[in-house]
Amino acid sequence: MIDLDKETPENNFNEFIDPSLRKIHPRISPITAAFIGLFGGFFLYQVIGGFLTLAIFGFDLKNSSVQGLRLMTMAGQILFILLPALVFSKWFYEDVSEIIRFRFPRWEEILLFTLGIVILTPLLQYYLSIQTFFIDKWANTFQFVHNIKNALDKLNDLMDKSYGNLLSVHSVFSGIVVVIVVSIIPALCEEVMFRGFIQRSFEFRLKPIWAALITAIFFGVYHFNPYGLLPLIMLGFYFGYAAYMSKSIFVPMSLHFFNNFTAVIFYFIFGEDDVLNSSINKNFDLNSSLLILITLIILFGVVIYLINKYYAKAKSN
Repeated sequence: MIDLDKETPENNFNEFIDPSLRKIHPRISPITAAFIGLFGGFFLYQVIGGFLTLAIFGFDLKNSSVQGLRLMTMAGQILFILLPALVFSKWFYEDVSEIIRFRFPRWEEILLFTLGIVILTPLLQYYLSIQTFFIDKWANTFQFVHNIKNALDKLNDLMDKSYGNLLSVHSVFSGIVVVIVVSIIPALCEEVMFRGFIQRSFEFRLKPIWAALITAIFFGVYHFNPYGLLPLIMLGFYFGYAAYMSKSIFVPMSLHFFNNFTAVIFYFIFGEDDVLNSSINKNFDLNSSLLILITLIILFGVVIYLINKYYAKAKSN
């Protein structure tokens, strides 16, 4: 068992620690640093950012300026997520570039990981449909599940309305702003904080798989999406895997952007009911959905195999 609070003496790293971390001497426990990033970022963005939003726009956010809220969201991500991640990296580790993994990847790396996200995105959508089917079925059978579902539905509806207001466009300019606010800024800010500072901090003391998984769990919880929690964790875990394997923050950034940009484009094309609505589709068929899900899982496994083979070959060379 790993003692998370115990400091590792200089040059006495466990065998699973990335050799590039050996030259870095943390000023505090990396685990403590990771949780400072998690709770500090959460407090700054959700609490301080929320307070400033209410102070500027008031409680009637529904009738507030949509463009103003978008700009506020963008400013909040930059000031309360990106900036703290960079400042924490400098304060606690000094070598910001090594902690955040500022390395430009090869085009083959981007291509392989993008192929993975192209398969993973519909995979998670089918998982969500199957999950919704069983939740609805259990809610009709068990009263306590029904009560929990009602509570989650209220939170989910609130989130859907917030995203609906944020994504609604009436011109080309507002569409460009939505892409920047929803796709570009979160990909930049959240990846620098989560896959950069936080995951990298965990990697000082934990095996890479645990560092990526723990970071992914917090990443999922951070988004306050009750029904999408597991898909968000799976998505975050893939981002973490990409960051570790490629040694580049720009790979998970590109994957995060691709995922969010795809959702925005689907919203523009199909509208709110098809993209944000979490209810089960009338034409849903469990057997065919399970078959497609299994097929996508196999294909995704093949991509992971190819990625591992690519880096094993690169390492041997």
